[in-house]
Amino acid sequence: MRYDIAIVGAGIAGASLAAAIGDLSGGGASVLLLEGEDAPGYHATGRSAAFWSESYGGPGIQPLTTASGPALRDGGFLAPLGSLHIGRAQDAGRIDAFLAEFAESGVALTPLDPRPLVPGLRADWSLGVMEASSAYIDVAALHADCLARARRHGATLVTGASLNAATRGWTLKTGAGTFAADIVVNAAGAWADAVAERAGIGPIGIQPYRRTVVQLRTDPPSPADLPHVADISGNFYFKPEGAGRLWLSPHDETPVDPHDVQPEELDVAIAIDRFEQAVDWRVAAVERRWAGLRSFAPDRLPVYGFEPGRGDFFWCAGQGGFGIQTAPAAAALAAGLLLGVAPEAFVADIDAGVYAPGRFRF
Repeated sequence: MRYDIAIVGAGIAGASLAAAIGDLSGGGASVLLLEGEDAPGYHATGRSAAFWSESYGGPGIQPLTTASGPALRDGGFLAPLGSLHIGRAQDAGRIDAFLAEFAESGVALTPLDPRPLVPGLRADWSLGVMEASSAYIDVAALHADCLARARRHGATLVTGASLNAATRGWTLKTGAGTFAADIVVNAAGAWADAVAERAGIGPIGIQPYRRTVVQLRTDPPSPADLPHVADISGNFYFKPEGAGRLWLSPHDETPVDPHDVQPEELDVAIAIDRFEQAVDWRVAAVERRWAGLRSFAPDRLPVYGFEPGRGDFFWCAGQGGFGIQTAPAAAALAAGLLLGVAPEAFVADIDAGVYAPGRFRF
């Protein structure tokens, strides 16, 4: 069988795009999802820190995040959390810049003293900004829903299908066999540049980075109503995870080659040290530790659109750590570009040109 569209990668980027293609085409486009692992979502999607924040990623990401909010809420994928950005006296300039950056965005940001909201927060962390709209996001449920929607529209998922070679036409040789398609979509995450090169397309410069997360049990236990707490300087964040547990990250970004990334002990130690400089809670146990991949284009904005001069190769890559929180809007925007039709109304005002791959081709 020859497919209209073959999507390489079935993490949140590929899965949400497959679902959006089905929504926009009414199932009229035949879609193949090729996943290199034995199950989709193994790398970045399955290792997300699982929160939705309109400010996370900056103004270039915020329109996609904000537009995704209603769909995520209506789908039952968000739960109240709130995000508290904290700083010390020397961080006043960063706090002011953060507020100014989003002043015209419609994102509600409220300056306040963070210490009453975080019992045990050390006295020098006296500056804060509350982002009340921030929420938990049920990543597994969202990803599963996208895959289910794609299947309902007739999409075919093949796992264990890492792309080995692609010849224009397209003939795609994978670990699960050979497939044919008219259009290839590169939604391969950390492997996006490698997939492009196997298809005879020049790389964009998608760089994977390692991000570390640990689950802690603290004494005293973290309060049940604790918000997500993030250092305004970007040195750590932590959030409650139920039963008195916390998820903590040192907000690390270590450049790595794409692989099954694992946490480094040094990064775990750095995370705990930064945490203990912020609060006077004792770390009773490190219960889990893991690492995931965040992949960025050189300008740290995602890449959506056809390779210039090629109507048969489409980029859906470079989502960094924001692919899940932006998935509904990004997929709707990309589906419109891919099918050559007007996108759904909720993303009609977003400038897709900002994310076009042509910005890297001179």
